[in-house]
Amino acid sequence: MRFEEAYEGWTQKRLTQEEAARLLGVCDRTFRRYLFRYEEQGLNGLIDKRLGQISHQRAPVNEIAELKDLYQRHYFGWNIKHFFSFYKRKHGGIRGYSWVKLTLQKEGLVKKLAKRGAHRKKRKRAALRRNDVTSRW
Repeated sequence: MRFEEAYEGWTQKRLTQEEAARLLGVCDRTFRRYLFRYEEQGLNGLIDKRLGQISHQRAPVNEIAELKDLYQRHYFGWNIKHFFSFYKRKHGGIRGYSWVKLTLQKEGLVKKLAKRGAHRKKRKRAALRRNDVTSRW
């Protein structure tokens, strides 16, 4: 249900705040926040402004280019664990292992490994023969 419909039901006293919030799938406190922003700014006030922003944790493009260049020039063919240890020690890398691995995989410099099989395989329980059970007693 759209916010305008819930707002209309609430203003015409057909719905309580709790019922309108439940229809939108939010808590009543969030619905009250929506009301305040809608009455001040209209529908533009309801738009989530975080969606257009770049994450502050995202690595700069030049850092990715430096990592890619470092791997291609000096460490090409190395596995990621060995490259990462040199990246941290000798080159002062600040990113973590997972970030380095995923970045090199996205750039196509390192292949993803095939997934391993299950450590413990689920098997059907073996049927117990009827004769063995009765002969023990």
